[in-house]
Amino acid sequence: MADSSDEDVVTGRGRAAASKPKQRVQARWEATASRTWDLGNGGDGIEGVLGGIEEANKRRRLLKDTTPLQRGIIRHTVLILDQSVAMIEKDLRPTRHLLTLTYTVAFVQEYFEQNPISQLGILGMRDGVAERISDMGGNPNNHISAVRELRGREPKGNPSLQNALEMARAALYHTPSHGTREVVIILGALLTSDPGDIHDTIKACIKDRIRVSIIGLAAQMHICAEICRKTNAGDDKCYNVAVDEVDYRQLFMGITTPPVMRSTDADAQKRSQATLLMMGFPSRITEEKPTLCACHGELTRGGYLCSRCKAKVCNLPATCPTCDLTLILSTHLARSYHHLFPLRNWVEVPWKRAEEKCTRQCFGCQSPFPPVPAHHESANGSSRYECETCQNHFCIDCDVFCHEVAHNCPGCQSSAYLPGLQEEAEGLGPNGTAMEVDA
Repeated sequence: MADSSDEDVVTGRGRAAASKPKQRVQARWEATASRTWDLGNGGDGIEGVLGGIEEANKRRRLLKDTTPLQRGIIRHTVLILDQSVAMIEKDLRPTRHLLTLTYTVAFVQEYFEQNPISQLGILGMRDGVAERISDMGGNPNNHISAVRELRGREPKGNPSLQNALEMARAALYHTPSHGTREVVIILGALLTSDPGDIHDTIKACIKDRIRVSIIGLAAQMHICAEICRKTNAGDDKCYNVAVDEVDYRQLFMGITTPPVMRSTDADAQKRSQATLLMMGFPSRITEEKPTLCACHGELTRGGYLCSRCKAKVCNLPATCPTCDLTLILSTHLARSYHHLFPLRNWVEVPWKRAEEKCTRQCFGCQSPFPPVPAHHESANGSSRYECETCQNHFCIDCDVFCHEVAHNCPGCQSSAYLPGLQEEAEGLGPNGTAMEVDA
């Protein structure tokens, strides 16, 4: 009797399962888990597994979109960190709280490396209120020291998205109209303890042209998706949930790229059309006797003198505390240039093309390429990547370095001024990108 009842139960479950849809959309964490097991089936050991992961990360860069778009290179961003009790969880090693602080330090460094003329402020959500961790400014050292002080504080209470967004609105209220206003939220909790109607705050953010991006550490929340969708003109790509530590870091560092200026933002385009932004380019001075700086009120022996009012500031980029003039260096503008005209993606070279060019070593690092096999129709990739502008071949390490660090092609730069080349006369930029010339 027991066996027959068990069979009936199994048959009943089978019928119930058969009534459900046969195909189900696979979750991201399920796909990641299956890929992890697949990597473990190889016979190359841990070195082969790690090498395959590194190679996959390098090849993923080849899929990055390099279309030249109008971007806001002068950014005003407020980073909001979850300091609630949910950050004590250990699903992200060592804990969500400590890992977030580590990634935040790396994010601040990368943010100012990619956006040297931008401003950043950091807030925290703790015990139902919003706390100011660091003021809006352009000095990464101030933000990093403020974040490192949080390691001695234990997360407490529940977060409040409404209080955090209201404080971020207040910090971004006086920012100039020629820059972007962005709010980035790192949320580990699955709830928000708000004192009022958060939908009123969302409407206020839309009115103030504030873009909100959220990275979740637990699961998706409807209110988070609604905040990101409404503040980004219907774009739902600004809300993501991290699967693991690697995915968390990639999502975090992806925010360092300036956002694309939307064509639907007609008011912002009218305000920024045909406008000039006054900036000062001061030179560094060294003094025999220390004098007070205008930014901190401290005695220093060196600094930069404002081009307009001659007030001394400690570091650049900065805004003059006396006359509100933006003070930067020419190198800061040069480092922001690659966002507007990114280096084109290089194409993978087939064996037939490698045989025609007879390339034996990388043009950048001079490392040898694998020789062309006799029967290359059935062989694997040639490990060569070609710049379509100068037609030089590079290895994958040089590909990653040139696109993520140098933002220039060594072949195009070395041949740009040789006799017989008329790239600039034809209207091509230094990276093979078309440049618009005003009439």
